[in-house]
Amino acid sequence: MRQLLYYERNLPHRLPPGSDLFLTFRLAGSLPSSVVARLQNQFRSSEADSAELTYAQQRRYFGRFDTLLDGAAQGPVWLREPAVAEVVAASLRHFHGKAYHLVCYCIMPNHVHAVVSLAEDAPLLADTLQRLKGYTALQANKLLNRTGQFWQRETYDHIVRSGEEMQRVVAYVVNNPVKAGLAESWEQWPYTYWPDTLG
Repeated sequence: MRQLLYYERNLPHRLPPGSDLFLTFRLAGSLPSSVVARLQNQFRSSEADSAELTYAQQRRYFGRFDTLLDGAAQGPVWLREPAVAEVVAASLRHFHGKAYHLVCYCIMPNHVHAVVSLAEDAPLLADTLQRLKGYTALQANKLLNRTGQFWQRETYDHIVRSGEEMQRVVAYVVNNPVKAGLAESWEQWPYTYWPDTLG
């Protein structure tokens, strides 16, 4: 099995074929750089005694990070635009069955959550994400009549380790608009994809 383990910018990225992954990518400028730096310093300054502690620290880091994104009072919210959101949604679905199995996604005003399963012979997810983000940035900028960086370069990724964790992660993704106060139920949010049901 070919594994890709590398460090890009500030967070470690593990994207091995044959795994289930929870991904989050956000718009450039969606959080002030000072806030991101503070979170990253907190993460790096925590001394981990075990893999379990590191896992718990990563979950705490992501929880703080995502809460800040949901409540962001500044920064771009281009994904609120239906045409832009549909470009992103269509691109996520385009790679389903080609580069990954798309379990679910949710497109929020300034970030995207997705859960994917990789086959053992899947193409490198880093390459797929680069293609997906490059294409959607180009198309979104055309729709918005703008130029410049659209996505933050770094994607948050987390290996989903069990069926129980998969249920928690999927529930988290589809309920993100409810938690953020954008909808009363996940079914009301137009930019959520989840072909399966919780039952």
